[in-house]
Amino acid sequence: METLSFIFHNVPLIGHLLGQHLLIVFVAVGLAILSGVPVGILISQHPRLSRLVLGFAAVLMTIPSAALFGLMIPILSLIGHGIGVVPAVIALFLYSQLPIIRNTATAISNVDPALREAAKGMGMSPWQRLRKVELPLAVPLIMAGVRVATVVNIGIAAIAAYIGAGGLGSLIIRGIAQSDTRQLLAGAIVISVIAILADYALHALQRVLTPKGLSIRATDELKGITT
Repeated sequence: METLSFIFHNVPLIGHLLGQHLLIVFVAVGLAILSGVPVGILISQHPRLSRLVLGFAAVLMTIPSAALFGLMIPILSLIGHGIGVVPAVIALFLYSQLPIIRNTATAISNVDPALREAAKGMGMSPWQRLRKVELPLAVPLIMAGVRVATVVNIGIAAIAAYIGAGGLGSLIIRGIAQSDTRQLLAGAIVISVIAILADYALHALQRVLTPKGLSIRATDELKGITT
């Protein structure tokens, strides 16, 4: 009850921190989509390159978030952005690469060869096949990668408060420093709630973007690749 009372009496502050938190996450994930999807499409046709790129992205995912944020400080200090939003966005951008690139490459490479042949028989160019056949079929799995990246980064973004990026992690840090359970729990609860809401919102967007002609069975098969 004390935690709920704290949240109720600090709505403006929590709303401000929430805005900072979401800005960092969605800018990072948005940039990751713009880079990760083309990379995933490229490596889907080159197995050796795929192993190299996915291996590098997997290594990035194994770096502890606190360590990665710490590495950003001396590097970006050279251009005057050692702390704050910039290193936070870059770190979250790097964490987003693996699920987006891997899911895109997997989705494109697992498109039914018969569909590709049919598209070729209709006289489609490689670009037309990608745009009209392969990408629409790949949407469910690509969006699954985006959902994973978003939910994971909402949690990791809390650590960014330690480098002055703001966000809901500030409540957790203050709660620990002041031994105030209310602030700590308030930050953790709000972060959990927005992660769940973001996942549901992206799932709804996934359904909108998935072509109506794509059967439920095909969608399930694409999702099953990740399990």
